[in-house]
Amino acid sequence: MLRFFVLSLLLCSASAEETQGFHLHDGDTVVFYGDSITNQRLYTVFTETYVLTRFPRMRVNFVHSGWSGDRVTGGFRGPIDLRLDRDVFAYGPTVITIMLGMNDAEYRPYDDGIFNRFANGYRHILDRIKTAAPEARVTLLEPSPYDDVTRPPEFAGGYNAVLLKYGKFVRELGGARELTVADLNAPVVALLKKASAASPKPAETLIPDRVHPSTGVHLVMAEALLRAWGAPSVVSTVEIDGSTGMVTKAENTTIDYIVRQDALEWSQTDQALPMPLETDDEAIRLALRHSDFMRALNREILKVSGLPAGRYSLQIDGEAVGAFDAPEFARGINLSALKTPMSRQAQTVLDLTYRRNHLRFARMMMVDNALKEYHPAKLPAAVDALESLEEEVLSLQRAAALPKPHRYRVELSVPSQKLPRLQ
Repeated sequence: MLRFFVLSLLLCSASAEETQGFHLHDGDTVVFYGDSITNQRLYTVFTETYVLTRFPRMRVNFVHSGWSGDRVTGGFRGPIDLRLDRDVFAYGPTVITIMLGMNDAEYRPYDDGIFNRFANGYRHILDRIKTAAPEARVTLLEPSPYDDVTRPPEFAGGYNAVLLKYGKFVRELGGARELTVADLNAPVVALLKKASAASPKPAETLIPDRVHPSTGVHLVMAEALLRAWGAPSVVSTVEIDGSTGMVTKAENTTIDYIVRQDALEWSQTDQALPMPLETDDEAIRLALRHSDFMRALNREILKVSGLPAGRYSLQIDGEAVGAFDAPEFARGINLSALKTPMSRQAQTVLDLTYRRNHLRFARMMMVDNALKEYHPAKLPAAVDALESLEEEVLSLQRAAALPKPHRYRVELSVPSQKLPRLQ
């Protein structure tokens, strides 16, 4: 006979938004400060998207304030104190990340004088933050690598060895001042080595000019930052005993009902979305293949034990997601690696995040800063309109991140076979 189990609002652990230990809080304003690598708006966009999809009801504002060529002394957008006042403190940040060093070391062998200028300038930045934003939680990012892995170093020891000295200083300074520090160098070097050993020519595209990382490398950099912030790995976990139709575990999700007859069917509403992955991008595929990103940050696990031997189809909302043998279901399937209604929804969030950041950059650099010295009468109205549009896109981002209920079905792929009836 049909067995029907109602598990209304079954939630076996706290939701992701209540996860203890994550660095960001509701109401935070995060300012990413740095040079051209930050100005690429990639590791920053991936970080923002992770927060939106993993904590969809938490309101965090993100400001991307990188600028090409910057050093601890400032750069093309002005000297350091102007940069800090205009591009950091003006936003009232509660969280600030700093990533500098690539330009400061001047692309040459290590030099004490150059290093001391960097060290003194970095201390000055932290002193200014302590004065102007004393409550802000500061995260120091050790500089990402110069690629001396996929191509020979240009001088003895290579430029990345110089950057490692700068990173060591950043790490020790952060420790002395009790600040959070994220290493953006070692994980990328590990990725470059693994990718180069497996696919030498494609690996060269991971940092094509040896300085500016590709999307895949930025994904690994975002992972390093998020892990330093204590980011949870779990999107959701559901474990079902296929022999009884009972849910044995539901983490960060709600199971509203489950039916077991000729197939297993249930309704599930997760508290988060998976991190969207642009797997059409070869650099992203390389990064996923040769890093631990999925294990560390993107676990959307479905496990069904006790199924009779056979191959089973998985459908979500009537859409075929994949076919798996009973042992595969028993081990657990990471849905975040598959094309699902949830991953498509998350991709919309990422797309809107890209677009909001492009809009903000265009407003600042192509309208406001480009025209303000000429004082056109319509400039203030144009800037206000673009700011209002950006706020609307932010609202669209947040709305797109809200999870939805989905209908799951697991059944034998051979139509003539059925799950054994419960006695």
